[in-house]
Order: sequence, then structure tokens, then C-alpha cells
Amino acid sequence: MLAMAPPTDQIRIGPAHAQRRLVLLHGWGADAHDLLDLGPLLVGADVGIVALEAPLPHPAGLGRQWYDLQQPNWPQLPAARQALLTRLQALASEVPLPQTVVLGFSQGAAMALDVALSAALPLAGLIACSGYPHPDWHPRSAPPAQPQKILLTHGEQDPVVPFAASEELRRQLHAAGHSTQLLSFSGGHTIDPAVIPAIGAFVEAAWRA
Repeated sequence: MLAMAPPTDQIRIGPAHAQRRLVLLHGWGADAHDLLDLGPLLVGADVGIVALEAPLPHPAGLGRQWYDLQQPNWPQLPAARQALLTRLQALASEVPLPQTVVLGFSQGAAMALDVALSAALPLAGLIACSGYPHPDWHPRSAPPAQPQKILLTHGEQDPVVPFAASEELRRQLHAAGHSTQLLSFSGGHTIDPAVIPAIGAFVEAAWRA
């Protein structure tokens, strides 16, 4: 039986007591519903899906944000990091992190990479779509036997977050010893339907490893 219970800060779909989990982090100005339709395209019905909602209202009045991109030097970023880490650790009390894959889009991708790799969370896999590195952020070096499995996707014509941002992420992640793949596509600031099968295959491979 499927359970769908949307607390104020998250939406859940899938089995109430799943053994594996996909966590979704939306982008700037969206909300927890934004990536929800993507989840069932990537995982089977036996996998729990949790879409987290960013804690702050977007300045335009619609949607949410992890931190305000319009404020110089992003002063809300440190608090956003700690809040997301706390939420991921709370979810881990239900489904262990080695059975969890996190997928973020745009600002959600930047948050996912920053928090997961700064805190060395032992996730099954990490997916960053149209993401970017936070200023002065450097991923923690991976233990030789436990590199984080990371998939980056990005449109080569992205007018919002340049494709070069994911190229820089790949460079930093490789330098830190993480197993990283960059999947590009001809398109803009989106998760192109053409890359969804490859993302799904990455998720399944991450859980088999």
C-alpha cells in the first residue's frame, strides 16, 4: 500500500517502510512538488521517495529557496547547509544513508553536493542536475576504498547556470577522488527527458554496488 503524507517541509510517496530511498531537492523558486513526478521514472514502486521543501520563501512571493541568491555573498548559506544536514540525518534514522540516493536540481544540486561531500555522508549515490559549486567550497577527499558515486547532468545551452559550472564540479570531484560522470545534453536549464534513462541506470547501479 502506498503512503503519501506531506508534512510542511516534505512530500513522501511510495511504501511507508521502504528499504531504499530517493531524496529530491528542488531548485530556486520551485517547491517540493517540482521534482516529484521525476521520482517514479527513476525508481521502482518499492522505493520510498522524499521531496524536501526549501525552508525559505522565495523573494518573488512564489516558491521556496534554500538561501537567497540575490543577497551579496549569500549570508544564509551556512544556516542552509546545517539545516539540510540535520534533515538528511533525521531521514537516515528511517532508511540508512548507504541505501539513500540524493538528487538535486540547480540550487538543490549545489546544496546536495556541498552538504553530502562536506560532511562525508555515506550515500549510495549523489546526482546533481544543472548544479554549480558554492564559492570557496572544496569537496572533502574520498577515502580510497569509498569514493562517492556522483552523476552530473547539464544542458550545454543552459542560460541560467552555465555548463562550465558542471565541468568545474567534475574537475574538483575527480581531484578529490570521487567517482564522477558528467552527462551533457543539447538543451537548457532542465532535466532533459533524454537523460532520464541514464539517471535511472545510475541509481540502480549505485544500489547494486
